[in-house]
Amino acid sequence: MTAVAASRSATARSTAGRLPFRYVYLETKRQLRNVRAMVFTFAVPVIMLLVFGSAFGSQLDPTTHLQYLVVTTLQMASYGAMMAALSQAFAIVNERSIGWNRQLRVTPLSGWGFMVSKVIAAMAFAAVSIIITVLVATVGLHASLDPAHWIAAGFGIWCGVIPFALIAILIGQFAKPSFAQPLFMVVFMGLAILGGLWVPLSVMPDWMGSVAHLLPSYWLNRIGQTGAGATGSSGMIEPAMVLAAWAIVLATVIVWRYRRDAARQ
Repeated sequence: MTAVAASRSATARSTAGRLPFRYVYLETKRQLRNVRAMVFTFAVPVIMLLVFGSAFGSQLDPTTHLQYLVVTTLQMASYGAMMAALSQAFAIVNERSIGWNRQLRVTPLSGWGFMVSKVIAAMAFAAVSIIITVLVATVGLHASLDPAHWIAAGFGIWCGVIPFALIAILIGQFAKPSFAQPLFMVVFMGLAILGGLWVPLSVMPDWMGSVAHLLPSYWLNRIGQTGAGATGSSGMIEPAMVLAAWAIVLATVIVWRYRRDAARQ
């Protein structure tokens, strides 16, 4: 009997080591096969880029000294990446409604494993959105920026998506199915508008600028512009630290919630 128990324990430990990686792969694959969500997520920032970006062409933005087209591209890349990450909330709400989360909690998948799997799926989704937006800007609209700065800006935005993926997980953990859609819209639109992803904060009231500095969406746009070589920026460290602080706080709450739910079973 002892040998059987030991064998089961060893199997559980082995499964605990493998399951998160397998689950990450399956979760990411599942998300990338959601064609309807992908088309909507990728089409909206591209359409907005074509409308707003082509209107100013090669004119320089007096604040960043980058082309308006480049600034708009980075805003829309941030917008699309944020949308891709936040859209994970609906998947989590649906999983909760059918009892899938309860099944996961009785597996060796830890709270951290659950969270990381969702974040990686969101980042894969966001990466495709960023690449498509930048390609449309460079190939279709001839946005002028050297490749090194495009890569730095895109990579900065991609890494900055993490807090938004965590916000999506948090919404998915707490929101009821009937309330998920309006909550998503309030959070998403609030972050997009107040963070300066739609309209430059320079034309907004002063109080909006103060609010923007508290939001991760502002720093997501800021890290992209800094990577593109915008003048007057203080470097990548400040936006990276603010986004990391958001990520740490959100991750702590998510893992606590997951463990609390697991303890109830």
